[in-house]
Amino acid sequence: MRDFFCTINLDQEEVFRTQVVEKSLSPYFGEEFYFEIPRTFQWLSFYIYDKSVLQKDLRIGKVSIKKDDLCNYTGKENWFMLQPVDSNSEVQGKVHLELKLNELITDNGSVCQQLVVQIKECHGLPLINGQNCDPYATVSLVGPSRNDQKKTKVKKKTSNPQFNETFYFEVTRSSSYTKKSQFQVEEEDIEKLEVRVDLWNNGNLVQDVFLGEIKVPVKVLRNDSFQAWYLLQPRENGNKSSKTDDLGSLRLNICYTEDCVLPSEYYASLRNLLLKSSDVQPISASAAYILSEVCRDKYDAVLPLVRLLLHHHKLVPFVAAVAELDLKDTQEANTVFRGNSLATRCVDEMMKIVGKHYLKVTLKPVIDEICESPKPCEIDPIKLREGDNVEINMENLRYYVDKVFREIVRSSISCPTLMCDVFYSLRHLAAKRFPNDPHVQYSAVSSFVFLRFFAVAVVSPHTFHLRPHHPDAQTSRTLTLISKAIQTLGSWGSLTKSKLSSFKETFMCEFFKAFQEEKFTESVKKFLDDVSSTESKEPSGLSEPVHLKEGEMYKRAQGRTRIGKKNFKKRWFCLTSREFTYHKQQDKEPIFTIPIKNILAVEKLDESSFNKKNMFQVLHGEKPLYIQANNCVEASEWIEALCRVTRCNQKRLSFYHPSAFLNGNWLCCKATIENTVGCARCTADVPADTQIEIDGDRETERIYSLFTINISKLQKLEEACGSIAVYQGPRKEPDDYSNFTIEDSVATFHTLKQIIDIVEKLNESHEKYRKKRSSSAKYGSEENPIVGKVS
Repeated sequence: MRDFFCTINLDQEEVFRTQVVEKSLSPYFGEEFYFEIPRTFQWLSFYIYDKSVLQKDLRIGKVSIKKDDLCNYTGKENWFMLQPVDSNSEVQGKVHLELKLNELITDNGSVCQQLVVQIKECHGLPLINGQNCDPYATVSLVGPSRNDQKKTKVKKKTSNPQFNETFYFEVTRSSSYTKKSQFQVEEEDIEKLEVRVDLWNNGNLVQDVFLGEIKVPVKVLRNDSFQAWYLLQPRENGNKSSKTDDLGSLRLNICYTEDCVLPSEYYASLRNLLLKSSDVQPISASAAYILSEVCRDKYDAVLPLVRLLLHHHKLVPFVAAVAELDLKDTQEANTVFRGNSLATRCVDEMMKIVGKHYLKVTLKPVIDEICESPKPCEIDPIKLREGDNVEINMENLRYYVDKVFREIVRSSISCPTLMCDVFYSLRHLAAKRFPNDPHVQYSAVSSFVFLRFFAVAVVSPHTFHLRPHHPDAQTSRTLTLISKAIQTLGSWGSLTKSKLSSFKETFMCEFFKAFQEEKFTESVKKFLDDVSSTESKEPSGLSEPVHLKEGEMYKRAQGRTRIGKKNFKKRWFCLTSREFTYHKQQDKEPIFTIPIKNILAVEKLDESSFNKKNMFQVLHGEKPLYIQANNCVEASEWIEALCRVTRCNQKRLSFYHPSAFLNGNWLCCKATIENTVGCARCTADVPADTQIEIDGDRETERIYSLFTINISKLQKLEEACGSIAVYQGPRKEPDDYSNFTIEDSVATFHTLKQIIDIVEKLNESHEKYRKKRSSSAKYGSEENPIVGKVS
């Protein structure tokens, strides 16, 4: 039996790792990771490690999926066979080459050809043992009977080396050329020649490490000259001799999206059509509602739709409109908002986006206590282990439930205003639909805030970023029991004796007898009243700061150090809504604190400053704080979090220095005065919404993509509406549209025609950009979207 963990890598850069699963040959990780990809990449890889205490962790095998193939696996679970890990196949980065064929006239008047290879630079080479590598390149002209090789100088401590070295090779030789070996290259042999560039890390006293290679046939050059970026490739014989049948397999569920986002003006028509959805009568004839109807999975439509409507402050009226339609089909008050309709999914997604910080400030402390100091809480007689005391377990569970419940019902002051506005609409719509039921106005709200928000966050704290990893099996069971209890306590009227008798599990019925006191019911009622009120519920200035992000990174020493050299030290960083701090260790007192209001800018730092990757700088009243994150995703997330919380600071800078001030001058602009104005414009100098970061154009592009995929359904629905409007008789071919809601065929037909026309125009725009891009691309060049945003 072994102790396993899994890492997620972009090429060779680790961005996430799971918890260690101990003593197993079939480990279940059960962890989810969502992240934006901040750079170009070739491979998404998953490595399985055998954890070692005394030695280096052993890599058992890997699953590597090429970027171009990710779309084939997205949205579904797949088993992948683990492949052996071979250093010859572990590559990343790209190389910039210029290749040219020259004709030369020799002294005797004959003509020969000369190949000129200029290796300019490389970008994104991997780290070696956590440090920048010492790269060099070999440039070879290879054929059936020749292998001419030349070598660049070694560049020290960099992943983006600048070589700018030129090499010359004779391709065809004059007929008078003689040598002892009688080496002769005939004119036709050019078909068999190729240029090969190999990148290596100089190992000094140990073996050099292969970093990747590229091959370019000489015949593609002919008499042309061109330069291009080439992605480094693994060696062709990388894994051929290795056994793959005994390494096992890995089950993955990958969801990958990549959007080519056009300039904003292209989306004006579609954006406007979607934003006026809440004003369309009936709502089922609106563009937003039609989107949810034609998508096979409503979730695909809900995510970009909610984000777009949130961005333009149009979500509340739209949710009210679709909720009213939902209530028309609800026959019993006790089933209000219990299905997976468009209304419930929109509210679910809104709570995840808007309520992220609310969950952290409310539940994180108590969830941390449960996970870090777990007490046995199993009360199911069937699942009790030998030696368990059910009375003690029940007392432990009661303690946890009571603590979680108290934190929730006291948290109404922190509930975001937008959530309160939505709950207010749902409450009054439910009361209007069932006027004779006094409880429905509360159950309409509790079905979301307790059942779909707090209870779900308790049972899956890692999904809501309340915990870094999936909890172990015993803690998961405890959280499940607490979640069940919170659902029951939050359901209006569930604590009556008649309700208690309906529990499937008798042990839960016994447990809830302790919660039948009227104070629990009154606490729920008061909480639901508060969170469904239109009065402001934002926390006051005296409230506890919201914990936003924490983690281990490296910072450059700011003060005096031994022998005058400023080094990098590992520190624990913590960001709240009030301050940014770093500590020697987690849970220790802060060594250095920057109030949020004092942060002037947060920007990336050029790698050339310290020959280190993934660096950024926090500019405040004193000297810049230089920080190195562990990987590109982590750096991007920290920059985004810091920018979001500081964007409304009044003294934010408009210009900054992309490089550091070293040896008496700024490396970027060579200015010698340390406090001189920056030489580059800040990337985020305009105040914005500090709560939610949404790219409206990207969400509109995603919606356009969904309409494009489902264009045939839109056309069939348009035909159906036309048929109903004209004939007013039996519906033709009901199977094609019987599942769609058509309340007003004329209004729906009008909206569908607009959608189809807009989609066709956007198709033309995308095709124009695709042609423009492909016409400018050269052999070997890297494909660059207009604006690439990948998650």
